[in-house]
Amino acid sequence: MLARIVQAIAPASDDALVEIGPGEGVLTRALLEHVARLTAIEIDRDLAARLGAEFPAERLAVHCGDVLDFDFDSLPGALRLVGNLPYNISTPLLFRIARHAGRVRDAHFMLQREVVDRMVAAHATPAYGRLSVMLQVRFRMTRLFTVSRGAFRPPPKVDSAVVRLVPLREPLPCDATVLAEVVRGAFSARRKTLRNALPLAAADFEALGLEPRLRPEDLAPADYVRIACRVHASRARQAAEP
Repeated sequence: MLARIVQAIAPASDDALVEIGPGEGVLTRALLEHVARLTAIEIDRDLAARLGAEFPAERLAVHCGDVLDFDFDSLPGALRLVGNLPYNISTPLLFRIARHAGRVRDAHFMLQREVVDRMVAAHATPAYGRLSVMLQVRFRMTRLFTVSRGAFRPPPKVDSAVVRLVPLREPLPCDATVLAEVVRGAFSARRKTLRNALPLAAADFEALGLEPRLRPEDLAPADYVRIACRVHASRARQAAEP
């Protein structure tokens, strides 16, 4: 399974690879067989110290700290992110990485299979939600393969999956903060109709060609982008009025 993950990443010698949560360094060692230098972010001081002692700094740069506080903009190059993401922070970490999509060449993550299901879910399906929208407007995502719980020691209570994220070439056409606000508000009331879940007037629904009796999960990611553009424009007009 480790070889399969490395094969999916296909690392080249000069890649700017960043491993999130290397732990005991199982994947780290396999990656260092292919790249000249690797950056690792590890929150556990003891594990970070062991990795730092095992490899010279010019080959492995270990940052000890919480990845949720890490400044990805501090690293040069088009980043290739990899890692077996901690299940308890996977969702906030994915949102954070989405904000840095412009710095990322691609990402290969192992996550709880249920999380990957939500990431790649199509609209109007049960797994589709806020995470689906916020990632799909930034990335093209592919579920690569599943990993059974027996591949781990000790085995977890859930199966995992490996997913590839590649940033979309086109920049986000709407304000990112407004989009996040709209999507968060919609899916916090996902059983409500769009009329009650979105900050839109009747004229907005008509202009956008949206049926107000639908529910938030019925809209595709592109629909939320259009809504965010309209909300942002409406607020700008209101702010400009005397």
